[in-house]
Amino acid sequence: MQGPETQPFLDHARILVTRPAHQAKALCDLIVAAGGEAILLPAIEIVPPDDPRTVHAVIDRLDDFDLAVFISANAVAYGDDLVRTHRGSWPPALRIAAVGRRSAEQLAVRGLPVDICPAAGYSSESLLADDALQEAQVAGKHVIIFRGDGGRELIADTLSGRGARVEYAEVYRRRPPSEGAAVFSRLLREGWVNVVIVSSNEGLDNLLSMAGPARPRLLQTRLVVISERTEAHARELGFELTPCVATESSDAGLVEALRACYAPAGAGGLE
Repeated sequence: MQGPETQPFLDHARILVTRPAHQAKALCDLIVAAGGEAILLPAIEIVPPDDPRTVHAVIDRLDDFDLAVFISANAVAYGDDLVRTHRGSWPPALRIAAVGRRSAEQLAVRGLPVDICPAAGYSSESLLADDALQEAQVAGKHVIIFRGDGGRELIADTLSGRGARVEYAEVYRRRPPSEGAAVFSRLLREGWVNVVIVSSNEGLDNLLSMAGPARPRLLQTRLVVISERTEAHARELGFELTPCVATESSDAGLVEALRACYAPAGAGGLE
């Protein structure tokens, strides 16, 4: 997918970016280039595991695995750091799969070539549709999935059903942010937020808690989300406006979703 057009279209709309701070700069820059104001207020903090000994025990057996699957860019960063500090290097024969474009890019930056990545869609479903992950290719193989604590079981369950042996390396934790709730509630009450960009169901849940007494204002605010799963979750939570869904899990995809839910100046601004 090509990057979003550089012609500004946001007409100074104030866009709340809820990604962790260390992952938000590129998206904020794209929003500014599109004529908007990017307000960074993370809804999730990413931190190392409480006890790294569990994941170290899995990494010690990394030579036993045939395929490593990386769920996210965070999984790449934390997983690669843990492997290199704990055992020095990756097994040369280990094949690598990435769910999304950002994960694949981060793997390439770290010198880890990606063998399997969706050509489009950039989701667990898209990855599982790849020819290289069908039953004939994975039956009897040993797969390690690098991820945070918890999360979807779809990839593990599907690959197990296709005959693979699957284990997790949970290399980071997600937690609600330690600060920002008061600022977020004030921004909502004062009408300073036009659109909120949300990257996960957990982040959306955290935002509702952070909103406090301004929760009704949040439920009236337009969302841009990264998946249909989060769109469905927003409806379940009572958001009044239909979220705009990115066509791919990337910064460019999120900005194009902003474009899709935005009417040009003179046509009423945000729909």
